Amino acid sequence: MSASDKYQKLLSPGYIGSVKTRNRIIKSGSGLVMVHEDDVHMREEMKALYESMAAGGVGLIVAEAPTIDYPWGVRLRNRYRIDDDKYIEGLKELVDVIHKHDCPTFMQMNHDGPWQLNLDPNPVYGGPPVAASAVSIKNKNDFHNEVPRALTIPEIEEIINKFGNAAERAGKAGFDGVDINAGSTHLFHSFFSPLWNKREDIYGGSLENRARLLVQVIEEIKRRMGKNFPVSIIINGMEIGQAIGIDNGTCLTPEDSRAMAVLFEKAGADAVQVRSHWLGWHVAGFLPDALFYPEQPVDVLPKEYNARDKGAGANMILAAAVKKQLSVPVTVVGRLDADLGEKILRKGVADFIAMTRRLLADPEYVNKLAAGRYEDIAPCTGCNTCLGNRRCRVNAFLGAPYHTIEKAPEKKKVLVVGGGPAGLEAARVSALRGHDTTLYEKEGKLGGLLPLAAMVKGSHPEDLVLLAQYLERQVNRLGVRIELGKEADLSAVERERPDVVFLASGGIPVVPDIPGIERSNVVSGAELHRKLKLFSRFIDPYALRQLSKISMPIGKRVVVIGGAIQGCELAEFLTKRGRKVTIVDKAEQVGDGMVPVFLAHLMAWFEKKGVAIIAGVKEYVQVTEKGLVVITREGKKELIEADTIVPALPLAANTKMIDDLKKKVSEVYAIGDCLQPGLIADAIGTALRTARTV
Repeated sequence: MSASDKYQKLLSPGYIGSVKTRNRIIKSGSGLVMVHEDDVHMREEMKALYESMAAGGVGLIVAEAPTIDYPWGVRLRNRYRIDDDKYIEGLKELVDVIHKHDCPTFMQMNHDGPWQLNLDPNPVYGGPPVAASAVSIKNKNDFHNEVPRALTIPEIEEIINKFGNAAERAGKAGFDGVDINAGSTHLFHSFFSPLWNKREDIYGGSLENRARLLVQVIEEIKRRMGKNFPVSIIINGMEIGQAIGIDNGTCLTPEDSRAMAVLFEKAGADAVQVRSHWLGWHVAGFLPDALFYPEQPVDVLPKEYNARDKGAGANMILAAAVKKQLSVPVTVVGRLDADLGEKILRKGVADFIAMTRRLLADPEYVNKLAAGRYEDIAPCTGCNTCLGNRRCRVNAFLGAPYHTIEKAPEKKKVLVVGGGPAGLEAARVSALRGHDTTLYEKEGKLGGLLPLAAMVKGSHPEDLVLLAQYLERQVNRLGVRIELGKEADLSAVERERPDVVFLASGGIPVVPDIPGIERSNVVSGAELHRKLKLFSRFIDPYALRQLSKISMPIGKRVVVIGGAIQGCELAEFLTKRGRKVTIVDKAEQVGDGMVPVFLAHLMAWFEKKGVAIIAGVKEYVQVTEKGLVVITREGKKELIEADTIVPALPLAANTKMIDDLKKKVSEVYAIGDCLQPGLIADAIGTALRTARTV
């Protein structure tokens, strides 16, 4: 089946107001905080990213929200501003690189309102945030740690004026329309929801009053910009409070949301995007897959929330119900891909699908779909490293001031030592540069530690098997010569006679220097890696994960030494297999290397499951037959009883070959964990940045 038949609806053009989209895929306005409030020109890394997506074929780009009301409308300094004419030129620079590829673009606008977490020692503003009413849930998993101040009517009128000013500036910058984010728990939603809105004036009480602020903003923009300047909006299809013990009926209900959508269309909205919001689990609104990590927070989910695929298409039911009430297009968002998007469009659930993370992982996603190059699509593994971190595990261009790989001026013979993520990426980029590339991997399978990590993590929310498969497909397609089961020692290097060597041999497992660490009740990381690598030659990582539920050489009480990402994820894995786990670490805080949203969810889950965390340990005294003896933060000597002790510390660098290699090869580059152990994003990032220059 051709791509035009397989994705007939998805690849067809559409309209939002007067603007024609190239297809039905919209890049949603997710914030990447890659700029700063002081910028008046657009940074090169922003232009590179947005140009790559425009060139990659997406139907419409919604540029992330500049601040319309400084400082009260923003909680982060890493946002561009649009509250003054001096910022127009910078936004025009962004519009120009998008329009260069005939891609339309809207500028998103929002007001953060009560959605604040002012932990910055130099906060953006002084005093409490603003909202419809002085109401806050004050939940540690959400972005609400202050009771906001209720806005006065003159202040509300000024905010309406500021949205009108921002829309005018967007038009002057060349944007084709604007997108108003009234979802999440931003300012508009604090007016919509009866949970948050306790006003007794014209902005509170009845549904029409609670919707009034956004109605007036839409009308003001249309008055200034004319009916042919599109205004799309984002709303919560429902607000869900049950995860923190709040009755869903006291929140914004699906019925209220649908009725408000009708009012917004009458005011002039040209399209409505539907999402949802979980109180206490903030990011589950725009990252619905995160709601299910480590486990879903409640046993029974609302019938309007599509939980069948652990976040994928979570808002489908809500969007379909809104669409029945409107004549303007409806967009749905939430862990979507092309296959699910096509089904949504064919069933009439929505008119457009919105995504960001898949486009960050592969900006050429749409062009590859249209060309039928499905095997070349870089997968989004759902790691959420992109969330506020300005980088992507798969696409190392994210956060860089460039987005292309050019042919090298001189063809070279390249040898890559190691078939983990860094080595595979170096081989991929070297081949794209036109080099004659060979990769040596001493194991019988490519992927390095990816299969082991996949076994521990599972397929949700991060699917590392997809990454390993993609990288292997790419090096094979590009003609990289792969030598499995061969160690690239110095004699092998002499035989190959390369011009360039990328050393990507991986890091070394760390065994802590503790008396008794050699005891039989200690399962060393090196031995665990060796056994699992052996099994993974013959058994799929996820099948091996299932088998571990039946049998595993680990006692019932386990002490995990190390509270960074390696230790935390191992503790989660063991807890799900019925072990009673204690994490110990000399660091004051655990979770180093974890994405903050996942860490917050995991810490709450650890508390629920009884996982003990002993941080700030002063000394590991001894391993005994009864467990691990430590000196605690308070200076107390304590025995942590355990049947099994597992060191799960970050790897150490492994650069012992570098000096010898440099005696035989003119260009030698150490990349990945062998140089500086870190995360997968670090390994792939250093590989691309280095190989791109060779």
